[in-house]
Amino acid sequence: MAIGIVIGLPIPYAPLLIIPFLIFAFISYYSSSNIALGISGAKEVTREQEPELVRKVENLCIGAGLPMPKVYVIEDGSPNAFATGRDPEHASVAVTRGLLDKLEPLELEGVLAHELSHIGNYDIRVMTMVVVLIGLAALMADFMFRLTFFGAGRRSSNRGKGGGGAIAIIFLIAIIGAILAPIAAQAIRFAISRQREYLADASGALLTRHPEGLASALEKIAADPDPLEVANKATAHLYINNPLREHKSWLNNMFTTHPPIEERVKLLRAM
Repeated sequence: MAIGIVIGLPIPYAPLLIIPFLIFAFISYYSSSNIALGISGAKEVTREQEPELVRKVENLCIGAGLPMPKVYVIEDGSPNAFATGRDPEHASVAVTRGLLDKLEPLELEGVLAHELSHIGNYDIRVMTMVVVLIGLAALMADFMFRLTFFGAGRRSSNRGKGGGGAIAIIFLIAIIGAILAPIAAQAIRFAISRQREYLADASGALLTRHPEGLASALEKIAADPDPLEVANKATAHLYINNPLREHKSWLNNMFTTHPPIEERVKLLRAM
């Protein structure tokens, strides 16, 4: 059901829904990193605690021309990693204990380069803008539905039975639009997310100059049998590989944030 219908907001005030939505998006943009790290149980580590990890991140940052992000470790046996932060100056990289234990040095370097590429490409900012636009599209679809409903009611009362067929068609189109617009917007969001993953793969491979390292790491991460205990729908899109097990189908492929691992590996090995 459309947002405005649920709330029951009168038509003249329906656009006001945009204001609290934008405020929520603004707050989320600035607090999303802390939320993601908190949900994942990530703990910040120092050079003394994880010297090899911090050294690798530092060296890659020098090569990429990025400021040093905060480094976190998630005490989980499943290999995975994510980056978060609204810009390079406020960024964090988190890796699981399983990633540190199960990957070879060049594979770990490939994963870290991928995550740093997300930071350098401002992917958090891009996806926040996409989410805002999707929300606005949903609100506009709701507004147009209510406007059509209200207008159809007035025309019907003014003209009696005349033109009822045209009004019914317009009303049906408005209903279909209100239903399909948010779905289409979400499909676009997921498509953009998948493209950003491809871009981070390519950027990371160029940074390390060793695409095979990331390709091999992705295969190991995807094949690992250990589930990520801290996996959460709110943060799954951040990880280098979706930690939530998904059934493969054409429909799931349209509404998933990550491209198939096989495709990513194939493209990396073609570089």
